[in-house]
Amino acid sequence: MFTGVVSDLGVLASVKPARGLKRLRVSSRYPARGIALGASILCDGICMTAVAKGGGTKGGWFEVEAGAETLQHTTVAQWKVGKRINLERALRLGDELGGHLVTGHVDGVAKVIARDNLGDMARFRLRAPRALARFIAAKGSVTLDGISLTVNEVNGEEFGVFVIPHTLAVTHWKAIKPGAEVNLEVDLMARYAARLAEKSPAL
Repeated sequence: MFTGVVSDLGVLASVKPARGLKRLRVSSRYPARGIALGASILCDGICMTAVAKGGGTKGGWFEVEAGAETLQHTTVAQWKVGKRINLERALRLGDELGGHLVTGHVDGVAKVIARDNLGDMARFRLRAPRALARFIAAKGSVTLDGISLTVNEVNGEEFGVFVIPHTLAVTHWKAIKPGAEVNLEVDLMARYAARLAEKSPAL
């Protein structure tokens, strides 16, 4: 599990095919010795497994693999060397839950349709896939490229979020422009509530 609070901004160092997968090397400030092989790392909102690592104590690299499901339902297929990636390590017992509970299981891809710069912060309007729009509610939470954000408004399949100065500074969202596609994970509670409502007998 994760919180949607980005702890490092990595850089995609290489992309290689491997056994029908894509093997991605990400450079980061995470010390290699602190990454266990098999550990989960949130990469732009996607829970991925570290399969190799290297580097020194002040930063290094780790590698993950993206399979067919990930390539089909996230933005990974579009990633190019040099791309900046929002990173978060998995929660440990006792860690502060600063955002909301995030699984790293991306539900789909949302599209940025507008950006308004408001001083040192920004307001974004996005369009969600139709099947996911019903899980997004004003004042609820969403995860976009691994960032926990509060939904400010909803209009059909479109919704809006504000991104504060700190988040713009420590994530790659300072460079996000209209037309960009981002990984979307809807709120876990909203998903379960909708499922329970489907299964509940009519009153």
